[in-house]
Amino acid sequence: MSDIEIDNASLEQLRDVLTNKSKTVSLAHRFRALFNLKSIGKEDEDRARAHKAIQYIAECFSDDSELLKHEVAYVLGQTKDLFAAPYLRNVLIDNNQQVMVRHEAAEALGALGDKDSLELLKDYFKNDPSLEIRQTCELAIERIKWENSESSKNEILEQSLYESIDPAPPLVTDESNSKIEKLQSILNDQDKPLFERYRAMFRLRDIGTDEACLALASGFDDPSALFKHEVAYVFGQLCNPVTVPSLIKVLKDEREAGMVRHEAAEALGSIATDECLPVLRSFLNDEEQVVRDSAIVALDMYEYEKSNELEYATVK
Repeated sequence: MSDIEIDNASLEQLRDVLTNKSKTVSLAHRFRALFNLKSIGKEDEDRARAHKAIQYIAECFSDDSELLKHEVAYVLGQTKDLFAAPYLRNVLIDNNQQVMVRHEAAEALGALGDKDSLELLKDYFKNDPSLEIRQTCELAIERIKWENSESSKNEILEQSLYESIDPAPPLVTDESNSKIEKLQSILNDQDKPLFERYRAMFRLRDIGTDEACLALASGFDDPSALFKHEVAYVFGQLCNPVTVPSLIKVLKDEREAGMVRHEAAEALGSIATDECLPVLRSFLNDEEQVVRDSAIVALDMYEYEKSNELEYATVK
């Protein structure tokens, strides 16, 4: 199925492309089908149709692709529809799913602001053996608490250029939180709560200058794979070429976790400078499947950016 056909496909056709029913669909086209279903899943006019789209998206959790399943979880969290929450809870508690997929499910529950998931998230925050899962649950708990707090109604937040529902809101807009040096200090302070450090991260993203980007790049020295993968994701949103050297360094470092390297690859696909193309091609045969798959998707994003077509959906 071509890109044009995907854009005009029915819900059932999109489901068949996404789940690779024919066993012949490229990973890039499956991602395109996912983004089309996501758009339908966020529709307010026809909730029955939107819920069917969410149901079809969730069918992909039985797939073998770690990258695709993690993207499915992210997409469900962006729908703003609690209909998606049970599917995400099931993934979080499924120890047969990869950590990267379970982490994204926990983050998505936070993005949905799902109060009914708080006890589950608290359980996994305390007891899961994976640091990435525990940290994600910590962030999701704090995000849900913040979203349902009085302070969230009273805080003055700068209007973001980005439509994504993030793991934490940016820090409030005031004179002190416009100083990049202070924000970088919060970003890298291991004694600060993780939620506050993420808030500094997204404030730096929203400032978006070269100086802010270089401050964010210092986050790649953090010991947490989760933290570093979020920095790389933010760079994919910013699309600032000044971040390319740090992303290439992360991608090439085989000591980095797959969840970090994959996010760096996709960020390079979004930035799409000439420097990015040969680097991405060189990782099509990487030893890690999630990195190889990310290189495929990133190259598709690169072609999209260079073609002047409609904006490629943000990949997590």
